Amino acid sequence: MKKQRKINYIIIHCSATKEGEVFHASDIDRWHKERGWNKIGYHYVICLDGTIEKGRDENEVGAHCKGMNQNSIGICYIGGLDKNGKPKDTRTDKQKAALWTLLKQLKEKYPNIEVYGHNDFAHKACPCFCAHNEYSDL
Repeated sequence: MKKQRKINYIIIHCSATKEGEVFHASDIDRWHKERGWNKIGYHYVICLDGTIEKGRDENEVGAHCKGMNQNSIGICYIGGLDKNGKPKDTRTDKQKAALWTLLKQLKEKYPNIEVYGHNDFAHKACPCFCAHNEYSDL
């Protein structure tokens, strides 16, 4: 049996795609492979309609946040840019509901996890909202 990774953090990302544009985990997988990675770096992707798609297996180290991959799960929502390509929290109501549900499930599985945004660990706008504050009561 595979040894379970110690998960301390969930790190939320955005796909840095324009508001309303439809993409899926398969698209991100392709983009990451084009960058030379072996597969998608995130563990979960949340589509515009609230569908939660699997990326990497949770027990597999992600490739989503430099220095934090070993003990975190990466979740990416589709969007994060306004129509002009500027950072914006573009999460739909369905994405917000799906993200909340997924975070609750992960919190049950990993009771001591803390939720952060990519912007808490890198000088980036991603995920274009303050995830740590929004989910501090989780």
